[in-house]
Amino acid sequence: MVSNFEQNGMTPVEKLLSAESGSTKLHYDKWSDEHRFQGIGEGFRKKWIAGVHPSTLLNRTLKRTVDSICTLCECEEFYHDFPRKVESPNYGDTWGRLANYIEINNRAIARMNFERCSGGIISAMKILPAIPPSAKSWANCVILSQIWPNIFGDGYNKGLEENSIYGVRLNAGYSNNIIDFSIYDKVKPEEQFQAFNDLAHFRGLKTGFRVVISADQMKVAHNDREDETFSWCNPEHQEMWIDECVKLCKLGFEAIFIDSAKHIGGYDCENYTGVGDLPEYGQMQYILNEIRSRSGMTTLSFVGEKSSGDFERFRNLGLTAGTAFINPDNYFSVKDWSEKFKYNRTYAPGVEVSNDNDTGGTPYEVRLERIRNSLFGFEIASDKLPSFMQMEDLFPLRYDANTHLLMMTNPSYSTDGTAQSHWYNLFTHEDGIEYNRKAGELFAYAIGK
Repeated sequence: MVSNFEQNGMTPVEKLLSAESGSTKLHYDKWSDEHRFQGIGEGFRKKWIAGVHPSTLLNRTLKRTVDSICTLCECEEFYHDFPRKVESPNYGDTWGRLANYIEINNRAIARMNFERCSGGIISAMKILPAIPPSAKSWANCVILSQIWPNIFGDGYNKGLEENSIYGVRLNAGYSNNIIDFSIYDKVKPEEQFQAFNDLAHFRGLKTGFRVVISADQMKVAHNDREDETFSWCNPEHQEMWIDECVKLCKLGFEAIFIDSAKHIGGYDCENYTGVGDLPEYGQMQYILNEIRSRSGMTTLSFVGEKSSGDFERFRNLGLTAGTAFINPDNYFSVKDWSEKFKYNRTYAPGVEVSNDNDTGGTPYEVRLERIRNSLFGFEIASDKLPSFMQMEDLFPLRYDANTHLLMMTNPSYSTDGTAQSHWYNLFTHEDGIEYNRKAGELFAYAIGK
């Protein structure tokens, strides 16, 4: 995707660098070179950071982050000026059918300064050097957990009080948790998202975001009156939902992870845990088609939370991939399903290392085995199944935290009120660093496939 903001003036990345550091000139980052992993075999030019604590990356300046991203480039030259045109890595229109989706909770890694929370998109940029780039035959795609304001206390650390990412305010701009509004006069929210996407694309990554579709989990904001509950029966609300997604797609996002997608149209609702009505089946077909049409993007990937054996139902809905159907602990089962779907190039159920409801406690060895099965469960790479994993599957969280807790609440783990302390205490240390190194080794062998 070519930057929408490119003009005779500065690009979004240049604006961000100027606002954060006063300089847009980049320098080779020796630290990144010393801590790099790289692909084995045909993927030897692909590089990323592994075997370090995430706080090391999060504590770096944005300038150092961009230096690192350019240092890790698989190209043969170092860019002292970040490229003006950055395109999304090209894996064809149906790239999402084979991709690995890695959800990053950008709120959890935002700047926690005492009770305030902000700048999660900057933190997401800082973690990019540690995300393995896409492989020869398939893409890695970073999914952001939060984009829009949440209902229960956006912009605040409320400890373990309810502050769910699943409660969304539409027509209210973008989340205070995510956007760095301290530089609003220099870098607008849309430009901050564009800068993230340009940096991710330069890293060889696709990008996307999570959405909710349960009506009672969404509010429509108004300037002159109280928020109203979202309704799929209200054509204005439906149009707003479509347009909000289209705006983000035009900023460079190419994947939309749809929470509770399995239950669209009243399917298997005895196991539905969301709150409120869902779109009807034909209605959702229209919505997804409109997002493609209005964005003008043929490459969009729609990932539905959970799949079932009724694969044609999901494919005809317009989805590209589904989660949580195939046993992630059985390599031969993954490989067998890969063989069954080798001729279906537009939709496939996927392998799940963990999901947003993960409450922790899964042994590191099990997580690593699931990653291995996700990355190698096929006869040939072009038949690979999609997979889904969480931030915790690459960067293990502290023992009393878990993915679901951080989706439902927004605690700070700082001991002195600073963001640096929160980042240091959010993740495990020696064992987590070793785990990350082992996960990096798996990607190193897979990335040349």
